[in-house]
Amino acid sequence: MRNKKVFFFILLFLLFSFKIEFGRGQHNERTKVNVGVVTDVGTSYSDVTMLCINMSLADFYSSRPPFRTRLVVNVGDSKDDVIGAASAAIELIKNNKVKAILGPWTSMQAHFLVEIGQKSQVPIISYSATSPFLTSLRSPYFFRATFEDSSQVNPIKAIIKLFGWREAVPVYVDNTFGEGIMPRLTDALQEINVRIPYRSVIALNATDQEISLELLKMMTMSTRVFIVHMYPSLASRVFINAREIGLMKPGYVWILTNSVTDDLTWMNETEVSMEEDFPQIELSVYGLWAYDATTSLVMAVEEAGIDILTFSNVDLGRNVSELEVLGLSQYGPKLLQTLSTIEFKGLAGDFRFVNRQLQPSVFEIVNVIGTRERSIGFWTEENGLVKKLDQEQRNICTLSTWQDHLKQIIWPGEANSVPKGWEIPMNGMRLRIRVPKRKGYTDLVKVTRDTITNSPVVTGFCIDFFEVVIRAMPYNISYDFIPFENPDGKPAGNYNALVYQVYVGKYDAVVGDTTILANRSSYVDFTFPFIKSGVGLIVHVEDQVKRDSISFLKPLTWKLWITSFFFFFLIGFTVWVVEHRVNPDYRGPPEFQASTIFWYAFSTMVFAPRERVFSFGARLLVITWYFIVLLLTQSYTASLASLLTSRLLDPTITSMRSLLEKGENVGYPRTSFIFGKLKESGFTRSSLIPFDSAEDCDKLLRKGPEKGGIAATFLEVPYMRLFLGQYCNAYQMVEEPFSVDGFGFVFPIGSPLVADVSRAILKVAESPKGKELELAWFRKKDETCPNPVTTADPNPSISSRQLGVDSFSVLFLIAFLMCVFTLGKFTFFFVKANQDNSLWQEFHKPDEISYINYVEKCPCLLNEEAPVEDVVNPPADDIHQDPREQL
Repeated sequence: MRNKKVFFFILLFLLFSFKIEFGRGQHNERTKVNVGVVTDVGTSYSDVTMLCINMSLADFYSSRPPFRTRLVVNVGDSKDDVIGAASAAIELIKNNKVKAILGPWTSMQAHFLVEIGQKSQVPIISYSATSPFLTSLRSPYFFRATFEDSSQVNPIKAIIKLFGWREAVPVYVDNTFGEGIMPRLTDALQEINVRIPYRSVIALNATDQEISLELLKMMTMSTRVFIVHMYPSLASRVFINAREIGLMKPGYVWILTNSVTDDLTWMNETEVSMEEDFPQIELSVYGLWAYDATTSLVMAVEEAGIDILTFSNVDLGRNVSELEVLGLSQYGPKLLQTLSTIEFKGLAGDFRFVNRQLQPSVFEIVNVIGTRERSIGFWTEENGLVKKLDQEQRNICTLSTWQDHLKQIIWPGEANSVPKGWEIPMNGMRLRIRVPKRKGYTDLVKVTRDTITNSPVVTGFCIDFFEVVIRAMPYNISYDFIPFENPDGKPAGNYNALVYQVYVGKYDAVVGDTTILANRSSYVDFTFPFIKSGVGLIVHVEDQVKRDSISFLKPLTWKLWITSFFFFFLIGFTVWVVEHRVNPDYRGPPEFQASTIFWYAFSTMVFAPRERVFSFGARLLVITWYFIVLLLTQSYTASLASLLTSRLLDPTITSMRSLLEKGENVGYPRTSFIFGKLKESGFTRSSLIPFDSAEDCDKLLRKGPEKGGIAATFLEVPYMRLFLGQYCNAYQMVEEPFSVDGFGFVFPIGSPLVADVSRAILKVAESPKGKELELAWFRKKDETCPNPVTTADPNPSISSRQLGVDSFSVLFLIAFLMCVFTLGKFTFFFVKANQDNSLWQEFHKPDEISYINYVEKCPCLLNEEAPVEDVVNPPADDIHQDPREQL
């Protein structure tokens, strides 16, 4: 609720005093009930609250003349002191027999008064004590006519969540009031994963020098969001010093609790450069609560009646304490009951005690500029942050921005852009980044020394990727790489020890081939992985193809060889049968004709037979056979080339289980987390052999377990790509027994850099630059082994490279049917034409008519000097000559 200015206080006070006296003169017969007010007399806030109390009495009684009771206010001066407040309360109860006490001003003063009220059964109604610690006293005689400080942690949480800030530093006064809000505030921030890296505790009586030193300490930190919870007088001094130091520049965020914003008027106006012609007194919300608290007490007293307005007597004969001397108010229990049921509409809002304290329903969010304030929105339990109270949350889309919830904000330094909530301190500090020192696999991270300056020089894929990511960040970051090594240049420990350096705060980050693991994430935060990973099982492979002097026979199975030879003979025989009577190329002595059959059959393999084919059936058969031979020869050539040039690699080990069953020795990279994974899987410590480089791993694998080596090794995928790229033909991955997320950069838990670096990693990974980096460091290796991570076939078979009869069964069937058809047709017509003659003689006798017809169609068959009869029936002395020679 916004503060309202109150002018002419002296005149108003006189008018209301006149009202009270006039009322008393008219109703002298009404019962007077003494009540007390414990306040710091003489302070500005005390003057305002006393005015509000008297105004409340005057307003109430003037509007309700028939009331039977009249409250008589007795003031006790607490003298701005805890003991003074307790002493004033005791005096009021002892001397004035007050039935209730309004006040005191502070929570620390209220702590003592609650105990006194409990002992004497006198209700204590505070309109300004807001510490949550008072609730823990669980006194039925304490009523809080204001809001508990912890009620505002939800609006604070909503603001921090809305702007996405990941860290916040509470700045509070070092007393019960300041500490009271911290438990609830800490829990609320943890719910939205906001880290509290530091707590700034300032003493109430701290000097300006002490305040400046504390603010300078805050300035050296990266966090730029501060939550201030303290008295306005102390807050004004803090802000004055913060402005002088530079903590009010753009980039800083100051969130003030209502303990500061509700009392901006009490801050030293001269110190905060407020120029006024004359001082003005403004009414704060505590004045309104004092007004409503007085009204509730008047109503409760009237409802409780006027019976038993006494205190019980105490036996003074025995040794009693000062509090026991006060006795017990007989009126207290009755007043306690009526106070709990009071409910009305007050100046500060709905007034109703729930568990003896007011419950807030709406918080107004204000933008403080100097000592002025500007409303920018509200927070309600139902709708959260809204610009207007009638604005419903469901009208705001899920992907809304902060402008949909709050009005325009003027940030410190009159900045219009939202501060990101943290910055690298501008005091020359650079990020100290640890990098691992490796002996092998230096393509990922390599540490060398400059020959002149002896300063470390760090290179590798991980380093290049990190530098590109930093350039993609929306702000500049300065850093130094510090190798994790001993003075002698050797690694200073394993990767867990390296990560521990960040956990204990010795270094700010780790950049390198650091694997994201669940147990490590309990101590540090990882960015998104910049390269995927996993753990593969690498084993030695053997070539299953045996190359020898008869390797040329292996492309075809023995069945296909026999079938092919059979069809060569069948095709040659069929052509000879059909062509024998009509073609002189197929005539002659028996041995000549037999050789012709085989010669013609196998010469078709190279498509170069010298014998001509005259009959249509034989030509059709030969064309079909040429096509089959073409397929056979091409397939044989391809299979033989593959057999002689490629390798069929068979892994010697197929799974991690087989290694465990045999108790084989296995290798792992030294300083790697894989050692722990293998022990958890059942490998004994003696069977695990570490190595430092790819060369060492290769030596151990070539030795084998029989000679003190290893049977297999376990490597992460990035290392595997490098290793198999170097020894591609000798090893292969057969299994991926462990899954890990990949390599990530390491930062302290809660570091705001994690989110920004992760976004930059995604940006680089999706850009061409990310692919260029990977190609630059892995391409040479991958080119020598195109598929290094392909899992090997656990059951390779050499028969898959051989061609069998099944591959050509249809073609062979067609050729066989063609032979049957050709032979059947020839036989049918031959038998039909020679039914009366000897078939054997007629078969060996040339068909003169058919032959003459062929000669006439092809005169080139004739010799120019030889008649046709001589060609058909050659002389006896030329019977053994080749018929083509006769032609």
